[in-house]
Amino acid sequence: MDPTLDLSAFSLIPPGFNSLLLTLVAISSFVSDGVPSPIQLITLAVLRPPSSTAAAQSHRVRRLTTQGSFNPAFQDITSDVVSFGLPNGDSHVMRTTPYASPSPNDHHAVDHFFRDSCLTGDGSDAMNFDCDYSAATVVLHTDSPTLQGHGMTFTIGRGTDIVCLTIKEVANRLIGKDIEMLFEDMGKTWDFLMADPQLRWIGPEKGIIHLATAAVDNAIWDMFARSRKKPLWKLVSDMTPEEFVRSATFRYITDAITKDEALAMLKEKASGKAEREKLVREVGYPAYITSAGWLRYDDEKVARLVREAIASGFTHFKMKVGANFEDDRRRANLIRSIIDDPKSFPHGYSPPSAATLEGKNAGPMGCVLMMDANQVWDVDEAIKYTRGLASAKPWFIEEPTAPDDILGHAAIRKALKPDGIGVATGEHAHNRMTFKQLLQAEAIDVCQIDSCRLAGVTEILSVLLMAAKFGIPVCPHAGGVGLCEHALHLSLIDYIVVSGSMERNVLEV
Repeated sequence: MDPTLDLSAFSLIPPGFNSLLLTLVAISSFVSDGVPSPIQLITLAVLRPPSSTAAAQSHRVRRLTTQGSFNPAFQDITSDVVSFGLPNGDSHVMRTTPYASPSPNDHHAVDHFFRDSCLTGDGSDAMNFDCDYSAATVVLHTDSPTLQGHGMTFTIGRGTDIVCLTIKEVANRLIGKDIEMLFEDMGKTWDFLMADPQLRWIGPEKGIIHLATAAVDNAIWDMFARSRKKPLWKLVSDMTPEEFVRSATFRYITDAITKDEALAMLKEKASGKAEREKLVREVGYPAYITSAGWLRYDDEKVARLVREAIASGFTHFKMKVGANFEDDRRRANLIRSIIDDPKSFPHGYSPPSAATLEGKNAGPMGCVLMMDANQVWDVDEAIKYTRGLASAKPWFIEEPTAPDDILGHAAIRKALKPDGIGVATGEHAHNRMTFKQLLQAEAIDVCQIDSCRLAGVTEILSVLLMAAKFGIPVCPHAGGVGLCEHALHLSLIDYIVVSGSMERNVLEV
């Protein structure tokens, strides 16, 4: 059985940078006075547990600050730790390290220190070989000192300061707005954020403007959850079907799913929400690991990390491919040889259920291998290259070609289907329209939403609805600063409210 993420881990917010990343789950921020308050300020700040627990009142947004933060995510120095409980009582640990605490200017980019993760191979893939894992962050402040909303978007180094500037422009539209009016119809709030024609011109709904909107929309949702004293997943799970539909956006996707269709789907699943929530609290959500398969790890390190992952309970493994075919084939066969060997498993090991392995090319021990090319190939090259790796029996090839090439993905999927290899993508899908076309063109087997590439929770709810209608499992992309923490909420919402299934889904940790 795969490691599962323990929901109880998200009841507390530790101090430091990781507390910022976990703001979507915060349950402990309250309003401390009775003064009506709009949204005020947007800033990057380290979140600390509040001391006041007074009743919530109406407030307004007042100001904003943004900040770019360098985060050496792969170095273990004074790390804040988030532990996710595993079935065997051990824990899988995700570490992020706070680095700098610059003054909270209206916009500020932290100087990036040259710490090339590729010296160790951590985080390496065929496309993104020179990463400086970073984040552009935003905090919305109201006229109550204890009610804030924290949001972020993931970046990999240069350009983070540009994202910060863009966040400021998007978030400025919220100044003076009554937060309860924003919360009342989150779909309309999202439409409002997207409605500035001058900012829209530098998109529309893609690129930097969409990354910036993701940070702002996530911050509003965070504030919403805090004001109701609930984690984000619980806030959305407790919504009525009508409230959920109001919280999504349907512009440009009504040829794939209408509000009425979405409402009917949600009503059909509503009676089982409590049971599903109870189950996932008991057993957690299934997860997979990428950190054993970074591209530039040597064979010895790959083998060691795979065995350690097996010992921790993982049965789903992802490796990076696309730089050198012979190296990839050797590494893939190495991983497959370990995860198919009974000697690699502890005494008493039981493979996952057949239902969770359907269509995944699982081996005799119930283990699954996934491959990720990070967009490096043309269409024909992707087909030829992936077929050459078929002996390792991958479940899917992820991002085999350019993320905008809908028909290319469809052609790759069709060509690889006889080999039993699926196609996954979505990490760089700009918006819900891209997902709509991927689904309509039958171009993917796995839908990989990204919590900060799409423009926040609101747009993601729309993609979850479409994926459920088309019967495609959602396995979020979560490789980056803060994305694992975000993605867990989205997967829980999908399972409890939308699709009603987590049998074939796995979450990246």
